[in-house]
Amino acid sequence: MELSLEYWYLLPVAALVATIAMSTGLGGAVFFSPLFILALRLDPKVAIGAALITELFGFSSGLIAYYRSKLIDFSLAWSLLLFSVPAAMLGTFYADAIPDIVLKAIFAVGLTIIGFQLFNAWRAEERAKKELEHRKEFEGNYESELTDATGRVHHYTVCNKPMGKAFAAIGGAFVGMISVGLAELQEYHLVARCKVPTPVAVGTSIFVVVITVLVASAGHFYEFAKVGGTVLSQVLSVVIFTVPGVVLGGQIGPRLQKSLPEDKMKVGIAVLFMLLGAFMLFTLTL
Repeated sequence: MELSLEYWYLLPVAALVATIAMSTGLGGAVFFSPLFILALRLDPKVAIGAALITELFGFSSGLIAYYRSKLIDFSLAWSLLLFSVPAAMLGTFYADAIPDIVLKAIFAVGLTIIGFQLFNAWRAEERAKKELEHRKEFEGNYESELTDATGRVHHYTVCNKPMGKAFAAIGGAFVGMISVGLAELQEYHLVARCKVPTPVAVGTSIFVVVITVLVASAGHFYEFAKVGGTVLSQVLSVVIFTVPGVVLGGQIGPRLQKSLPEDKMKVGIAVLFMLLGAFMLFTLTL
Protein backbone atom coordinates (compact mmCIF):
# COMPACT_ATOMS: atom_id res chain seq x y z
CA MET A 1 0.00 0.00 0.00
CA GLU A 2 1.46 3.33 -1.10
CA LEU A 3 0.45 6.75 0.23
CA SER A 4 0.40 9.76 -2.09
CA LEU A 5 1.41 13.31 -1.13
CA GLU A 6 -0.54 14.91 -3.98
CA TYR A 7 -3.29 16.08 -1.62
CA TRP A 8 -1.00 18.22 0.58
CA TYR A 9 -3.10 21.34 -0.12
CA LEU A 10 -5.99 19.77 1.78
CA LEU A 11 -4.29 20.60 5.08
CA PRO A 12 -4.95 24.38 5.01
CA VAL A 13 -8.31 23.82 3.32
CA ALA A 14 -9.31 21.40 6.09
CA ALA A 15 -8.21 23.86 8.78
CA LEU A 16 -10.40 26.58 7.25
CA VAL A 17 -13.41 24.28 6.86
CA ALA A 18 -13.11 23.01 10.44
CA THR A 19 -12.86 26.56 11.76
CA ILE A 20 -16.14 27.44 10.01
CA ALA A 21 -17.80 24.20 11.13
CA MET A 22 -16.77 24.54 14.77
CA SER A 23 -17.86 28.17 15.00
CA THR A 24 -21.31 27.52 13.49
CA GLY A 25 -22.10 23.95 14.54
CA LEU A 26 -22.53 22.79 10.94
CA GLY A 27 -21.00 19.50 9.83
CA GLY A 28 -17.62 19.74 8.12
CA ALA A 29 -18.54 16.79 5.91
CA VAL A 30 -21.06 19.00 4.13
CA PHE A 31 -18.08 20.81 2.64
CA PHE A 32 -15.68 17.87 2.35
CA SER A 33 -18.04 15.49 0.55
CA PRO A 34 -18.64 17.76 -2.47
CA LEU A 35 -14.95 18.76 -2.43
CA PHE A 36 -13.88 15.11 -2.60
CA ILE A 37 -16.52 14.19 -5.19
CA LEU A 38 -16.31 17.20 -7.49
CA ALA A 39 -12.72 18.43 -7.15
CA LEU A 40 -10.85 15.20 -6.42
CA ARG A 41 -13.19 13.01 -8.50
CA LEU A 42 -13.33 10.33 -5.80
CA ASP A 43 -15.94 7.61 -5.90
CA PRO A 44 -18.96 8.88 -3.87
CA LYS A 45 -18.70 6.07 -1.31
CA VAL A 46 -14.97 6.71 -0.85
CA ALA A 47 -15.58 10.47 -0.62
CA ILE A 48 -18.34 10.04 1.97
CA GLY A 49 -16.24 7.69 4.10
CA ALA A 50 -13.20 9.97 3.95
CA ALA A 51 -15.39 12.97 4.83
CA LEU A 52 -16.82 11.16 7.86
CA ILE A 53 -13.37 10.17 9.13
CA THR A 54 -12.18 13.74 8.67
CA GLU A 55 -15.24 15.16 10.41
CA LEU A 56 -14.81 12.77 13.34
CA PHE A 57 -11.36 14.15 14.16
CA GLY A 58 -12.40 17.76 13.59
CA PHE A 59 -15.51 17.56 15.75
CA SER A 60 -13.61 15.66 18.46
CA SER A 61 -11.07 18.49 18.59
CA GLY A 62 -13.83 21.10 18.83
CA LEU A 63 -15.70 19.03 21.40
CA ILE A 64 -12.80 19.38 23.84
CA ALA A 65 -13.01 23.18 23.63
CA TYR A 66 -16.80 23.25 24.14
CA TYR A 67 -16.54 20.73 27.00
CA ARG A 68 -14.03 22.96 28.78
CA SER A 69 -16.41 25.88 28.31
CA LYS A 70 -19.25 23.81 29.87
CA LEU A 71 -21.54 24.52 26.93
CA ILE A 72 -22.86 20.97 26.40
CA ASP A 73 -26.34 19.98 27.57
CA PHE A 74 -25.61 16.28 28.13
CA SER A 75 -29.18 15.38 29.06
CA LEU A 76 -30.47 16.75 25.76
CA ALA A 77 -27.56 15.17 23.85
CA TRP A 78 -28.16 11.66 25.18
CA SER A 79 -31.87 11.86 24.38
CA LEU A 80 -30.99 12.64 20.75
CA LEU A 81 -28.24 10.01 20.51
CA LEU A 82 -30.79 7.29 21.27
CA PHE A 83 -32.24 8.03 17.83
CA SER A 84 -29.26 9.23 15.80
CA VAL A 85 -26.85 6.33 16.50
CA PRO A 86 -29.15 3.42 15.49
CA ALA A 87 -30.22 5.38 12.40
CA ALA A 88 -26.58 6.01 11.47
CA MET A 89 -25.87 2.28 11.73
CA LEU A 90 -28.77 1.50 9.40
CA GLY A 91 -27.72 4.23 6.99
CA THR A 92 -24.16 2.91 6.86
CA PHE A 93 -25.37 -0.65 6.30
CA TYR A 94 -27.71 0.25 3.45
CA ALA A 95 -25.37 2.76 1.77
CA ASP A 96 -23.68 -0.02 -0.21
CA ALA A 97 -27.03 -1.08 -1.67
CA ILE A 98 -27.69 2.36 -3.17
CA PRO A 99 -26.23 3.29 -6.60
CA ASP A 100 -23.65 6.10 -6.63
CA ILE A 101 -25.83 8.41 -8.73
CA VAL A 102 -28.69 8.03 -6.23
CA LEU A 103 -26.35 8.87 -3.34
CA LYS A 104 -25.21 12.02 -5.14
CA ALA A 105 -28.82 12.98 -5.90
CA ILE A 106 -29.91 12.47 -2.28
CA PHE A 107 -26.94 14.51 -1.10
CA ALA A 108 -27.62 17.35 -3.57
CA VAL A 109 -31.34 17.55 -2.82
CA GLY A 110 -30.74 17.29 0.92
CA LEU A 111 -28.12 20.03 0.78
CA THR A 112 -30.49 22.33 -1.12
CA ILE A 113 -33.36 21.70 1.30
CA ILE A 114 -31.17 22.31 4.34
CA GLY A 115 -29.90 25.56 2.83
CA PHE A 116 -33.44 26.69 2.08
CA GLN A 117 -34.57 25.85 5.62
CA LEU A 118 -31.63 27.70 7.16
CA PHE A 119 -32.37 30.72 5.00
CA ASN A 120 -36.02 30.70 6.09
CA ALA A 121 -34.91 30.32 9.70
CA TRP A 122 -32.64 33.35 9.33
CA ARG A 123 -35.53 35.39 7.93
CA ALA A 124 -37.71 34.30 10.83
CA GLU A 125 -35.03 35.29 13.32
CA GLU A 126 -34.74 38.72 11.74
CA ARG A 127 -38.49 39.20 12.15
CA ALA A 128 -38.30 37.94 15.73
CA LYS A 129 -35.69 40.56 16.62
CA LYS A 130 -38.30 43.23 16.01
CA GLU A 131 -40.86 41.61 18.27
CA LEU A 132 -39.89 43.07 21.64
CA GLU A 133 -42.96 41.73 23.39
CA HIS A 134 -42.20 38.17 22.29
CA ARG A 135 -38.61 38.40 23.48
CA LYS A 136 -39.64 39.64 26.92
CA GLU A 137 -42.08 36.78 27.25
CA PHE A 138 -39.39 34.28 26.23
CA GLU A 139 -36.92 35.64 28.80
CA GLY A 140 -39.27 34.83 31.65
CA ASN A 141 -40.49 31.48 30.38
CA TYR A 142 -37.88 28.72 30.13
CA GLU A 143 -37.40 25.08 31.13
CA SER A 144 -33.62 24.62 31.08
CA GLU A 145 -30.69 26.48 32.59
CA LEU A 146 -26.97 25.99 31.96
CA THR A 147 -24.05 27.88 33.48
CA ASP A 148 -20.89 27.92 31.37
CA ALA A 149 -17.25 28.08 32.51
CA THR A 150 -17.29 31.90 32.61
CA GLY A 151 -20.29 31.97 34.94
CA ARG A 152 -22.74 33.12 32.27
CA VAL A 153 -26.21 31.61 32.73
CA HIS A 154 -28.11 30.45 29.62
CA HIS A 155 -31.90 30.05 29.79
CA TYR A 156 -33.79 28.15 27.11
CA THR A 157 -36.59 25.73 26.31
CA VAL A 158 -36.20 22.80 23.91
CA CYS A 159 -39.42 23.00 21.93
CA ASN A 160 -41.17 20.21 20.02
CA LYS A 161 -39.04 17.37 21.39
CA PRO A 162 -40.65 14.72 19.13
CA MET A 163 -39.51 16.76 16.12
CA GLY A 164 -36.00 16.97 17.57
CA LYS A 165 -35.87 13.18 17.98
CA ALA A 166 -37.20 12.67 14.47
CA PHE A 167 -34.55 15.04 13.11
CA ALA A 168 -31.92 13.09 15.09
CA ALA A 169 -33.05 9.82 13.46
CA ILE A 170 -33.26 11.30 9.96
CA GLY A 171 -29.95 13.12 10.38
CA GLY A 172 -28.27 9.99 11.74
CA ALA A 173 -29.43 7.94 8.75
CA PHE A 174 -28.17 10.61 6.37
CA VAL A 175 -24.80 10.68 8.15
CA GLY A 176 -24.48 6.94 7.63
CA MET A 177 -25.43 7.15 3.94
CA ILE A 178 -24.06 10.46 2.72
CA SER A 179 -22.00 11.86 5.65
CA VAL A 180 -24.16 14.96 6.18
CA GLY A 181 -27.46 16.02 7.69
CA LEU A 182 -27.37 15.56 11.47
CA ALA A 183 -25.53 18.73 12.49
CA GLU A 184 -27.52 20.82 10.03
CA LEU A 185 -30.89 19.50 11.22
CA GLN A 186 -29.88 19.95 14.86
CA GLU A 187 -28.83 23.53 14.11
CA TYR A 188 -32.17 24.21 12.44
CA HIS A 189 -34.22 22.68 15.28
CA LEU A 190 -32.34 24.04 18.30
CA VAL A 191 -31.37 27.51 17.08
CA ALA A 192 -33.97 28.41 14.48
CA ARG A 193 -37.05 26.74 15.94
CA CYS A 194 -36.39 26.61 19.70
CA LYS A 195 -34.19 29.72 20.10
CA VAL A 196 -31.66 27.81 22.20
CA PRO A 197 -28.61 30.07 22.76
CA THR A 198 -26.18 29.45 19.93
CA PRO A 199 -23.16 28.47 22.12
CA VAL A 200 -25.23 25.81 23.91
CA ALA A 201 -26.84 24.58 20.68
CA VAL A 202 -23.48 24.33 18.91
CA GLY A 203 -21.71 22.59 21.81
CA THR A 204 -24.53 20.08 22.31
CA SER A 205 -24.87 19.42 18.59
CA ILE A 206 -21.13 18.77 18.27
CA PHE A 207 -21.29 16.17 21.05
CA VAL A 208 -24.21 14.38 19.35
CA VAL A 209 -22.43 14.46 15.97
CA VAL A 210 -19.12 13.13 17.36
CA ILE A 211 -20.74 10.01 18.83
CA THR A 212 -22.91 9.43 15.77
CA VAL A 213 -20.09 9.99 13.28
CA LEU A 214 -17.83 7.66 15.31
CA VAL A 215 -20.30 4.83 14.67
CA ALA A 216 -20.83 5.71 11.00
CA SER A 217 -17.15 6.25 10.17
CA ALA A 218 -16.18 2.98 11.87
CA GLY A 219 -18.51 1.13 9.50
CA HIS A 220 -17.10 2.89 6.44
CA PHE A 221 -13.49 2.38 7.50
CA TYR A 222 -14.14 -1.31 8.09
CA GLU A 223 -15.36 -1.57 4.50
CA PHE A 224 -12.27 0.29 3.24
CA ALA A 225 -9.95 -1.98 5.22
CA LYS A 226 -11.76 -5.08 3.93
CA VAL A 227 -11.45 -3.93 0.31
CA GLY A 228 -7.86 -2.70 0.82
CA GLY A 229 -5.65 -1.94 -2.15
CA THR A 230 -6.23 1.27 -4.07
CA VAL A 231 -9.35 2.26 -2.16
CA LEU A 232 -7.66 2.16 1.25
CA SER A 233 -4.57 3.95 -0.10
CA GLN A 234 -6.73 6.68 -1.59
CA VAL A 235 -8.63 7.25 1.64
CA LEU A 236 -5.46 7.36 3.75
CA SER A 237 -3.74 9.68 1.25
CA VAL A 238 -6.58 12.15 1.81
CA VAL A 239 -7.03 11.89 5.58
CA ILE A 240 -3.31 12.17 6.43
CA PHE A 241 -3.66 15.83 5.41
CA THR A 242 -7.27 16.59 6.33
CA VAL A 243 -7.06 15.19 9.87
CA PRO A 244 -4.24 17.52 11.10
CA GLY A 245 -6.05 20.42 9.41
CA VAL A 246 -9.39 19.79 11.12
CA VAL A 247 -7.75 19.19 14.49
CA LEU A 248 -6.21 22.67 14.20
CA GLY A 249 -9.44 24.24 12.99
CA GLY A 250 -11.34 22.46 15.75
CA GLN A 251 -9.44 24.51 18.30
CA ILE A 252 -9.70 27.82 16.45
CA GLY A 253 -13.43 27.64 15.64
CA PRO A 254 -14.82 27.67 19.21
CA ARG A 255 -12.63 30.66 20.06
CA LEU A 256 -14.04 32.60 17.11
CA GLN A 257 -17.62 31.63 17.80
CA LYS A 258 -18.32 34.53 20.15
CA SER A 259 -17.02 37.23 17.81
CA LEU A 260 -18.44 36.07 14.46
CA PRO A 261 -21.44 37.92 12.96
CA GLU A 262 -23.80 35.01 13.48
CA ASP A 263 -26.71 36.33 11.42
CA LYS A 264 -24.61 37.16 8.35
CA MET A 265 -22.69 33.87 8.55
CA LYS A 266 -25.91 31.88 8.77
CA VAL A 267 -27.42 33.42 5.64
CA GLY A 268 -24.09 33.05 3.83
CA ILE A 269 -23.90 29.34 4.66
CA ALA A 270 -27.56 28.87 3.66
CA VAL A 271 -26.88 30.36 0.24
CA LEU A 272 -23.69 28.30 -0.09
CA PHE A 273 -25.61 25.09 0.66
CA MET A 274 -28.22 25.87 -1.99
CA LEU A 275 -25.55 26.69 -4.58
CA LEU A 276 -23.60 23.51 -3.80
CA GLY A 277 -26.75 21.42 -4.01
CA ALA A 278 -27.77 22.97 -7.31
CA PHE A 279 -24.26 22.52 -8.73
CA MET A 280 -24.19 18.86 -7.73
CA LEU A 281 -27.56 18.28 -9.37
CA PHE A 282 -26.24 19.99 -12.51
CA THR A 283 -23.15 17.73 -12.56
CA LEU A 284 -25.07 14.59 -11.53
CA THR A 285 -24.35 12.66 -14.71
CA LEU A 286 -20.83 13.98 -15.32
